Amino acid sequence: KLIVKPDQLIKRRGKLGLIKINTDYSGVQQWVADRMMKEFSIGETKGILKQFIIEPFVAHKQEEEFYICIHSSREENTILFHHEGGVDIGDVDSKANKLPVSYHEFPDLTNIDSNKITDVLLNNLNKENRRLLEPFIFALYNLYTSLHFTYLEINPLVVNDGKIYVLDLAAKLDQCAEFVCARQWGPVEFPPPFGREAYPEEAYIADLDAKSGASLKLTILNPNGRIWTMVAGGGASVVYSDTICDLGGASELANYGEYSGAPSEQQTYDYARTILSLMTRTPRDDGKVLIIGGGIANFTNVAATFKGIVRALKQFQTPLRDNKVSIFVRRGGPNYQEGLRVMREVGQHLGVPVHVFGTETHMTAIVGMALGKTPIPDQQPNAPGHTANFLLGASSNYASLTKSLRSPKNIIKHCKGSLQILFLKFHLSFSTGRPISDKTRCIMWGLQSRAVQGMLDFDFVCSRKTPSVAAMVYPFSGDHKQKFYWGHKEILIPVYKNMSDAMTKHNDADVLISFASLRSAEESTIEAMKYEQIRTIAIIAEGIPESTTKKLNKLAQEKNISIIGPATVGGIKPGCFKIGNTGGMMDNILSSKLYRAGSVAYVSRSGGMSNELNNIISRTTNGVCEGVAIGGDRYPGTTFMDHILRYQNDMNVKMIVVLGEVGGTEEYDICEAIKSGTITKPVIAWCIGTCATMFTSEVQFGHAGACANQASETAVVKNQALAAAGAHVPCSFNELNTKIREVYNNLVELRVVVPKEEVPPPTVPMDYSWARELGLIRKPASFMSSISDERGQELLYAGMPISQVFKDDIGIGGVLGLLWFQKRLPEYACKFFEHCLMMTADHGPAVSGAHNTIVCARAGKDLVSCLTSGLLTIGDRFGGALDGAARQFSAAYDKGLLPSEFVNEMRKKHQLIMGIGHRVKSLNNPDQRVVILKEFVKTNFPSTPLLDYALEVEKVTTAKKPNLILNVDGFIGVAFVDLLRGCGCFTEEEAREYVQIGALNGVFVLGRSMGFIGHYLDQLRLKQGLYRHPWDDI
Repeated sequence: KLIVKPDQLIKRRGKLGLIKINTDYSGVQQWVADRMMKEFSIGETKGILKQFIIEPFVAHKQEEEFYICIHSSREENTILFHHEGGVDIGDVDSKANKLPVSYHEFPDLTNIDSNKITDVLLNNLNKENRRLLEPFIFALYNLYTSLHFTYLEINPLVVNDGKIYVLDLAAKLDQCAEFVCARQWGPVEFPPPFGREAYPEEAYIADLDAKSGASLKLTILNPNGRIWTMVAGGGASVVYSDTICDLGGASELANYGEYSGAPSEQQTYDYARTILSLMTRTPRDDGKVLIIGGGIANFTNVAATFKGIVRALKQFQTPLRDNKVSIFVRRGGPNYQEGLRVMREVGQHLGVPVHVFGTETHMTAIVGMALGKTPIPDQQPNAPGHTANFLLGASSNYASLTKSLRSPKNIIKHCKGSLQILFLKFHLSFSTGRPISDKTRCIMWGLQSRAVQGMLDFDFVCSRKTPSVAAMVYPFSGDHKQKFYWGHKEILIPVYKNMSDAMTKHNDADVLISFASLRSAEESTIEAMKYEQIRTIAIIAEGIPESTTKKLNKLAQEKNISIIGPATVGGIKPGCFKIGNTGGMMDNILSSKLYRAGSVAYVSRSGGMSNELNNIISRTTNGVCEGVAIGGDRYPGTTFMDHILRYQNDMNVKMIVVLGEVGGTEEYDICEAIKSGTITKPVIAWCIGTCATMFTSEVQFGHAGACANQASETAVVKNQALAAAGAHVPCSFNELNTKIREVYNNLVELRVVVPKEEVPPPTVPMDYSWARELGLIRKPASFMSSISDERGQELLYAGMPISQVFKDDIGIGGVLGLLWFQKRLPEYACKFFEHCLMMTADHGPAVSGAHNTIVCARAGKDLVSCLTSGLLTIGDRFGGALDGAARQFSAAYDKGLLPSEFVNEMRKKHQLIMGIGHRVKSLNNPDQRVVILKEFVKTNFPSTPLLDYALEVEKVTTAKKPNLILNVDGFIGVAFVDLLRGCGCFTEEEAREYVQIGALNGVFVLGRSMGFIGHYLDQLRLKQGLYRHPWDDI
């Protein structure tokens, strides 16, 4: 007997009538045939049934069905067990026995008494079932942790006749652990949820993402939709989707996706090309809109990424017109002005409407314009001309420090339960370390020169006395120093191979900024925690497995260390200290007034959105006092409340901004703190991801933690709870800036914030390389090259992409034509090159070049030295006659000399005729190399006037002596001249120049190098000792 059911991530299949049990094979066939490729509805979700699983049927009784589940949370894993399983289990959370397993008991249960499993979980079972299930649960949990599951549910689990059967199982793997578990997992596919088809374009982008250090995501929601997005940043992508849905566009939203992490121009082009291809497949009468949006980038060169998008837009110019597409662009960040200029320019040539906006426009304002909800400005605002606008006027307001706040001791009195413990623990952890100030210093793990220079420029503009970066650690090189700018001066910052040396020599540094990769972040972070001086660690890397993060969090808690991240850009305390690339480049730091403290503190999950908050807060208030992006992973090192409680205790902070998101329950701690009076300062809060409830299928957003597992984790419910608790919650992100301004103005009216006159910051010189990229300066190149270029999407040989070189199969001869002559030569010319290389590859061990190579090899020298030794013998006497022969024969032929006149003239000058004569070969014993080449040239060359002339000269010289033949050097020389003059690719002047500059000798050098390398390898293979020449031969 068999059982059959769909295998498409459908929950509660039994309740939905999607399981057929106790049937035979023909019954299975009929049941599947009735449902295969049929649409099925589950609530609002509709999908096609196309994949089924067939299993043996296990006959059993209802009382033999059990339920078991293991799931993860921030502090622990929990094992749930219930003695009644099956489709009618109901509310298992309230029924099941629960065994929490805290982190010190990871990664297995060896520290847990087996009796605990029996007593806590299996107390409702008979003795025999306890005996069977206790080791099963033990092993199942170990499997759960070792294979990096994040959720595992078996229902029902059947115990029948002394055997255990897993009849149905649902599980989630931590995809970030693939680099750890690839061998144990084997080939694993992560299918889309039911109701959403798997598109090849999604797989293509996923493959690009896997091969890139950047982040590229694409989910197709509705291929026939009218609204398409191309958004930079994980947080920003969610915000744009939210706004589209808030304005009534949920049913027309075609895709969700994001690109971030500084993708290259080619990667951005591939991403944009994929979206445009999907967008332009099905025209609509009402046209389509493309929203190219994003927040203010921290380190991504906006102009560079826009170049890739522009390439794709140009490629799809006609389809864009045919589909009546309107494009709306909003972006900020490094070099964004140039990027926007390029976008405006391409809009004038595409023939489609392109509306372009910068940081002066609220991030999501373009959504209302695109959907026709708000008018498009007649004249789009003028952004600054370039990133070099570093000087600002002194017109902004600055907040004074007023009204002291309650002490931590008083605040703790108002806390209750776990919240009180949380605050006490957090307050003590920060009070034992040094507070962040303009004297805070850090050690950076990784050679991140750009991030270091950005931090030093920030230090300088904040008028710090000392650099905030004390040293760098890079285990892949020896100890050395690197040069950086401190204002106009240059300073040296040490780089250490070992972290211990950096810690010992810079014991004033209490912050570690880790740019370690996802593979090495764990090891470097654990090492840093060994040093008592470290109080804060920022982990920048994305993709760290959840279990690793929880391990680091546990260790940090034990050692009283704060972790910011993983998957973060860091944080910033204006006027004092910033982590890595936080705040972006200098123009954004100045425009957002991050060089001095304001009155508003914020905490966000998204790093990209933190920079957008800098912009919003600077435009609506007196600026940022402190801001932290805790990271987009499921279990970041520090939580919202960790930082909010610190802001509550900071006299300089007058109001708090929180940007939460879908997934997790941390926002409810904020609600409780507001209700209990723990937080008394105004809190403006918004959770992004409200669109998730409007999608008919589950969507994994850009951040790993942005996924709701229950209703309470949705952004909509959390926003409602925050508003009910007393936080200031806007109607949407689109109105966040208005709400912040409203609360701030109220504080100004109440004199809680007293505006202060702005003090202009010091000027910071722009780096030469950045100024050059922006086109602000020019400098004559001291080095020129025109034959190849590897700066673009692929290597170019004389303008020909390397892929085309192989596609056209031009061979070595064709490559020589490109690199030596910058020409795509005819096929016969390429073949002639290859013939010449083969003919000149070697001429035995006795010739001077081979002899030198052999002697050098026997002296134990390396390959390059031996090859060089042989090549240095090439000249007029050995192998260097090609150019000489070409010059002499060409000159005589061009002057109109008869062959006999040419021979007589050379005799009168007492000069040898290059290319004439051979020590062994003669008319009667011809050189087969010349015979083969002559046949090829005569068959394939269009004309051979100089070769014919040389052969006539040979008749004159061999009449005197039979070995004065046209040798292989002479033949190649004159044939090359015929090639240059007769192939139609060169002018007469060019042909003459290549002969004069010695190009033809390169054929012999290149060909003979193959032979010299052969002799070198031969001597090593024969294990020949040091050569000593015998005295009797001297």
